[in-house]
Amino acid sequence: MPPRRNPTARQARLGAELRRLREAAGMAAREAGDLLGGNQAQISHIEAGRWGVSAERVRRLASLYSATDGKLVDALCSMAEERTKGWWEEYRGVLGPGFLNIAELEHHALALSSVQTMNMPGILQTEEYVRAIHNSHTPTLAPDEVDRRVEFRLRRRRVLEGGRPTPFVAFVHEAALRMRYGGRQVTRGQLEYLLEVAQWPAVTVRVIPFTCEDFIEAAHSLLYAEGVVPQLDTVHLDTPVGGITITAEGDIKRFGNLLVTAERAALSRRESHQLIHRIAKEL
Repeated sequence: MPPRRNPTARQARLGAELRRLREAAGMAAREAGDLLGGNQAQISHIEAGRWGVSAERVRRLASLYSATDGKLVDALCSMAEERTKGWWEEYRGVLGPGFLNIAELEHHALALSSVQTMNMPGILQTEEYVRAIHNSHTPTLAPDEVDRRVEFRLRRRRVLEGGRPTPFVAFVHEAALRMRYGGRQVTRGQLEYLLEVAQWPAVTVRVIPFTCEDFIEAAHSLLYAEGVVPQLDTVHLDTPVGGITITAEGDIKRFGNLLVTAERAALSRRESHQLIHRIAKEL
């Protein structure tokens, strides 16, 4: 079977975690390939996510690397055994990999947290709000491209619905509440919808007010996805040049600390809802 040309973010993550285990053991890729009965290229393909790997082979590699974290190894085996394609695969070749990667990340997360400073969290946006954002895209997007992006973003919301919704905590800066994407009517509708979803069992919305003087980390939108084990926690950043996926342990810890700071800076749920309601009435 030829190597995958475009592994998904999750396939690449599995390979990256296997590489981390190998490097922690101080073993060269060539040595690992020999012990596995293959060669260095085989290990390189596996670690890049270009080749699939069975759960049995993951356990063999973990044993070769003397990996002692059983929960992590079990989690990696589960990743290796995944065969069912998610709904986002319908859009492969239609939308860019970045769109699919964030949907896949949200689907597999045990819990989600976000910090938004300039707009609403993606999975809490109304259709009109999403459309207004994409219609302001530079260069201008074709109408059918806008339609696909709007449809895709709205479908991401399903992780918050159903019998086992994913817990989601959204820290939204007051600046984002006051940005009038699409005009007053669209913004009012978005704020009213935000108040509605804030009552859902799995959703928590808290506002960081302008009056807060301690929260100054206001660069990019942040999505923190908790993995089944802490080593598989992932951060997704939205930047002007596209999404960035963060998996390095030190960076994950830094963004985890940022979430703690946001929690301290944010109003309570009740106070947040009152502020959102007040801003909506002002429009």
